[in-house]
Amino acid sequence: MSPIHTISPAIARSWLLLPANKPAHFDAAVASEMDVVLLDVEDGVPAAEKVTAREHVRDWLKDGGKAWIRINDVRSPEWEKDLEMLGNLPNLQGVMLAKTENSEHVSLTAARLREGTPIVALVESADGLAAATHIAKTKPVVRLAFGIGDYRRDTGIGSSPLALAYTRSQFVVSSRVARVAPPIDGPTISNEVAVLREAAEHAVEMGMTGKLCLRVDQAPYINEVLSPSAADVSWAESVIEELGQGGERAKDGSDLPRLARAQKISRLAHAFAATD
Repeated sequence: MSPIHTISPAIARSWLLLPANKPAHFDAAVASEMDVVLLDVEDGVPAAEKVTAREHVRDWLKDGGKAWIRINDVRSPEWEKDLEMLGNLPNLQGVMLAKTENSEHVSLTAARLREGTPIVALVESADGLAAATHIAKTKPVVRLAFGIGDYRRDTGIGSSPLALAYTRSQFVVSSRVARVAPPIDGPTISNEVAVLREAAEHAVEMGMTGKLCLRVDQAPYINEVLSPSAADVSWAESVIEELGQGGERAKDGSDLPRLARAQKISRLAHAFAATD
């Protein structure tokens, strides 16, 4: 089954990590409100089940399914097996590369994929963060993603928003320097809606525009928080009406930055309205 909606990975809000050893859930996931479904053959699948999980993904994609996959990291023996079986399948929409630590990891992976296949680099270590700008500049990376769990294990940093504020800022700055879309925040483990919404709101405040998800039912909340609000859209429309689409009625130096922000909000609102 193909997705009932498609959205550019550059603006995708909700990214579902779906263990690939659960093929009965594939169709429902792509028919859900999730912007992107990542069939996970990395940490979501026990080592003893990785071969079978890859077979499930291969068969489903060959049967017309469309999705991204999260593959194992370059230093894992599973990485080459992932790419041998899955890298050239026609319905593969993109790849999330686990534990990316340098630009070579991206280049080696891209060389094994169909030309033009987008890559999201999942950065999960201090080494990866230090190289984040170089990673983001490496084709065909379209976004960075924050692997919070492994990053905290690597660095010993706590889980509070304050403890991780510097790291999230580095992701945002690196993405901007590399001229790729803003980064994707890591998942929220809690099942409580209030906690999920608060985490998504914090991601927005830090400049991140996507979020990894662990359950399909997280999509409505993530998508709502990471989309322009009704108030945002109303403000954008009033600014565009005031200044004109091309800024022909701008009066001072503050007007054009306001107009640019308003136009961005308007574009996002239209894009999401066409897919939600």
